[in-house]
Amino acid sequence: MPFDDTSRRGGRPPPRRPGRNVLGGPLALCSADPVTGFYRNGCCETGPEDLGSHTVCVVMTADFLEFSTRAGNDLATPRPEFGFPGLRPGDRWCLCAPRWAEALAAGAAPRVVLAATAEGALDWCHLADLRRHAADPG
Repeated sequence: MPFDDTSRRGGRPPPRRPGRNVLGGPLALCSADPVTGFYRNGCCETGPEDLGSHTVCVVMTADFLEFSTRAGNDLATPRPEFGFPGLRPGDRWCLCAPRWAEALAAGAAPRVVLAATAEGALDWCHLADLRRHAADPG
């Protein structure tokens, strides 16, 4: 019989380990207003079901919002049916790492909050690039 760790906790799954950021520290909150993250918990955590890798915490800019709309993902328009308020310059948001890399190549990458950017972003982005666009010390 395979080992089932949940049986020792009365059927509850084991607690989640806190995520790590690209600097190796604990993953900080990206935004609670608007609430962001693939899991809508304010953090740029990822998991197997997050095919877009929503791991880069960014500070939205008008340039990036325009770039994203041209690329087919309008992040500025509210979509109440999905609980999405629409984003404005200055809002923090967990962005898909491949989209951030694409914006970087196009000269439209928004600033990055390194402490709130999950280490999974490094599968798509170079740490040196993220540091060059840092909105926080690191």
